[in-house]
Amino acid sequence: MAGGLTYTAVDSTQLSTAEYYGKALCELGREHPEIVALTADLGKSTKIGMFGEEFPDRFFNVGIAEQNMFGVAAGMAKAGLVPFLSTFSTFASLRSADQLHTDICYQNVNAKVIATHSGTSFGQAGSTHHAICDMAVTRSFPNLTVICPADGMETVNAVRAAYATPGPFYIRINRGFDRVLYPSTDYGFEVGKAVTLHEGTDITVIACGSCAFQALQAANFLDNTDGLKVRVLNMHTIKPIDREAVEKAVMDTRRIITVEDHSVIGGLGSAVAEVVVEFGKGCAFKKLGIQDQFAPIGLHEDIMSILGIDSNGIIDAVREVMKKDFELDDNWDDEV
Repeated sequence: MAGGLTYTAVDSTQLSTAEYYGKALCELGREHPEIVALTADLGKSTKIGMFGEEFPDRFFNVGIAEQNMFGVAAGMAKAGLVPFLSTFSTFASLRSADQLHTDICYQNVNAKVIATHSGTSFGQAGSTHHAICDMAVTRSFPNLTVICPADGMETVNAVRAAYATPGPFYIRINRGFDRVLYPSTDYGFEVGKAVTLHEGTDITVIACGSCAFQALQAANFLDNTDGLKVRVLNMHTIKPIDREAVEKAVMDTRRIITVEDHSVIGGLGSAVAEVVVEFGKGCAFKKLGIQDQFAPIGLHEDIMSILGIDSNGIIDAVREVMKKDFELDDNWDDEV
């Protein structure tokens, strides 16, 4: 396995998240000849075409037939290959839901789905191309690991981890040029383990994807202006979720906000809430995301602002939740 991957500051601003993934897949392809790649006529848009340019004999374009692509990938995996297949998130999770569920997850084959243009990152394309339900769908499928990387370097780590871990993976990444959160891949990425971006004892913000950077910005601002110590967790793995990190946040801060570029129904917020309820300890809780509606059409940064999932929205939510009352005693028995 290759070591830490780094790019210059100039490279980082010029590479989209998908391009990081394309480069990482090519690196793996040089080491592992069993890796193959599939596209549904979106090789350029999803950047999986980078693999095809270097390994044309191991690259398969099935045409505009996403459901067929999932079936083909399942067959390849059954034959001992390691297929990476890529299309837009909304097509991977909704149009191909039956094939992902039955051909890949039910068979528990070693296929890796790289779902691009996730959330509202392709905002100007409209509701048909907004992937706001994909985590709700995919995290309900047995055997499927679901990862939502925060930036390019984390995407590299997710792709490497997907190859190294047997079984089906769903990795959702954005379309565009995400803010750089990690300068290299060497920060302790582990499937199923959250990364602490900012220490805090007053409140915990749990974020994923593009919202992780926004949460960190909000925490730094609130530390300087309000004196609030905001713990920020990058919950890159939606399934299996880091239960220990969530439970510790409940015990330590008693206030939790989740932030995601996804519907608040069924995604990160729901996954965290399930852990909190099963833990049986009370806390103040708020979910930021798309509130049971379709997202507006526009540029990604504008949509995030409108939805309140950018740094300003998170700042407002933290101040709101900090005003909520809860019992200050340490007796949890009466709260179960």
